[in-house]
Amino acid sequence: MARMASLGALGLLLVLALAAALAPWLMPADDAAARKIAAAAIFVASYVALAVGKVPGLAIDRAGVALVGACLMVASGAMPLEDAYKSIDLDTITLLLGMMIVVANLRLSGFFALANAWVMRRAHRPIVLLAAVVGVSGVFSAFLVNDAICLVLAPLVAEVTLALRRNPVPYLLGVAIASNVGSTATITGNPQNIMIGTMSQIPYTRFALALSPVAAVGLVLTVGLLALLYRREFAGGARLEAPVQRIRANRSLVARALVGTVAVVGLFFAGQPPAKAAIVVGGLLLLTRRVRSSRIYAEIDWSLLLMFTGLFVLVAGAEHALLTPDTVAAVGRFGLGQVPVLAGVTAVLSNLVSNVPAVLVLQPFVAALPDSGHAWLVVAMASTLAGNFTVLGSIANLIVVEKAARRGVAIGFGAYFRAGAPLTVLTILIGTWWLWR
Repeated sequence: MARMASLGALGLLLVLALAAALAPWLMPADDAAARKIAAAAIFVASYVALAVGKVPGLAIDRAGVALVGACLMVASGAMPLEDAYKSIDLDTITLLLGMMIVVANLRLSGFFALANAWVMRRAHRPIVLLAAVVGVSGVFSAFLVNDAICLVLAPLVAEVTLALRRNPVPYLLGVAIASNVGSTATITGNPQNIMIGTMSQIPYTRFALALSPVAAVGLVLTVGLLALLYRREFAGGARLEAPVQRIRANRSLVARALVGTVAVVGLFFAGQPPAKAAIVVGGLLLLTRRVRSSRIYAEIDWSLLLMFTGLFVLVAGAEHALLTPDTVAAVGRFGLGQVPVLAGVTAVLSNLVSNVPAVLVLQPFVAALPDSGHAWLVVAMASTLAGNFTVLGSIANLIVVEKAARRGVAIGFGAYFRAGAPLTVLTILIGTWWLWR
């Protein structure tokens, strides 16, 4: 089924590329109907390809699909180039870039290796180790972007659990699932929350107060469910002896990175614009003699920034050509103002096309709701927690699976679904009740 969808996306993209190339010659300047058809076709084809994740026969990823879709929007005349530039939300891009620099400094200094070793020395029982892994992944993901945290923690957890001769799968599942759950708590927890924070202008503290309880309950449920599903791993009174680890860390750089991290989080809660706080602190962290800037740049997920840029233009082009006030009002009559309805639609859409594209699609409809601020909190909660439904639900999940595979640990679709699906349903129900009560 997925392969058929992929082939369909490929065919659509090829046809649309040809149509967009011929558009300047075939479409009169005032042919609005033709441009609407082109915009709709480009948008649908791009989102099919984004949902599948690749196009068979072409070496292109999601970032490339988003960029091609954006280019076709401009080429077809659905989106003037000047408006395309204006549609890119620089606050979101800036905040993401700043947080990536902060996390890169923490990683290169050896902070995460030190934190991991500290936890291992104190976790003398498997269930305690699981709780520690879930807690560390969830808390760090709340403030430092969950994808980056998974990139750091997954190999560390795999290495330690293998050295302890334990089953690494539940602990690695804990890293992935907890990173999604924990990232629900704040604006800087994941890419879609960063986007929502920028579009909604909800203060950082209000966002955290509204969704931190949902994240906290979700982390407790994560430990409980994994312990239940992997009873054999956690049954009995096995005592863990921490393996001797050779840790490479520069304590002065660790201290410096921690000061920067505390400063940026403090600025968030103090009410400073998140994008400004993140990029200023990130820029200051580049001022060092010990780490070359090129090493920091190598840690930045440039493809994610590129995908965001393309998606902004792609969605804005579709809005510009297709959405009218009557369309927005008609969609609003489907009850999106009701918390359960909006949560359900967001969760389903997030699993169909991924959470970041889903948020962008919902943006014009949420913005038109009477209480758009509260609605954005619902979208943030549901789109993030929906990422746990399958292993394909979020980039964080795929990072953990990939890092585990490099160490010989296989986490299959079924193994992830057995834990992620029920937890997704439970946490979204709890989040919906919390925001609806």
